Amino acid sequence: MSYSQPTYHSKTYREFKVIEAAAYRQIIHFYEKEAATIEALEFEEHFEMTTAYVNALFEVGAYHKHLALVDSIIEAAITNNISFYKGEDVFLKMLFRKSASLYNLFEYDQAEYILREIIRINPWENDAVQFLKKCLRSRQPRYVQYARAASIFLFLTAALVIALEVLFIRSFYPEQSAAAEQTRLALFGLGGFILIGGDLFHRLRVEQHVNNFVHRIRRQKDGL
Repeated sequence: MSYSQPTYHSKTYREFKVIEAAAYRQIIHFYEKEAATIEALEFEEHFEMTTAYVNALFEVGAYHKHLALVDSIIEAAITNNISFYKGEDVFLKMLFRKSASLYNLFEYDQAEYILREIIRINPWENDAVQFLKKCLRSRQPRYVQYARAASIFLFLTAALVIALEVLFIRSFYPEQSAAAEQTRLALFGLGGFILIGGDLFHRLRVEQHVNNFVHRIRRQKDGL
């Protein structure tokens, strides 16, 4: 069911509607100032104003506050059978933004769980698919950590070779300068290869994992 507007509007609602939709801080200030009055309004006005407030909290980066209230919008939409609000699927939009708030607070496990649920509901929701990939890329498995540690060790070793080359080899063993140069270049190259290779391998694994997950859900939805 789509959200429908009532014909009569309260004074508080009319004052609220004067505020520009993108004036997020003004929306937050108004809502928090009139919170007691808004709480007593009819459902339609209360829902619209609270939804705008919750969205404004997200837009200004107040993620803790956003998470504290976003579930109330989700529950209200379910309880009152509101599927579409202002042309959007309010349930999926709020779930997506909840996952984004969790991600921005480094709660990757919870963000991943919600994104997977969104995809299970609508596996053609490309934003959720791409965001799930981003979320999984942000979580570094052990092999990526080991690869980065190894690359740092190789870079430091190469720096040590440079120091030895400049301070000792060039002065006392100039015939070994070419070997020292080749050694440091090899160490830098190997370090770079391990660093880039570890991250690239992680990205490819995430890409494959999410694509397989989405493909499986889509096949289930299609009844195949």
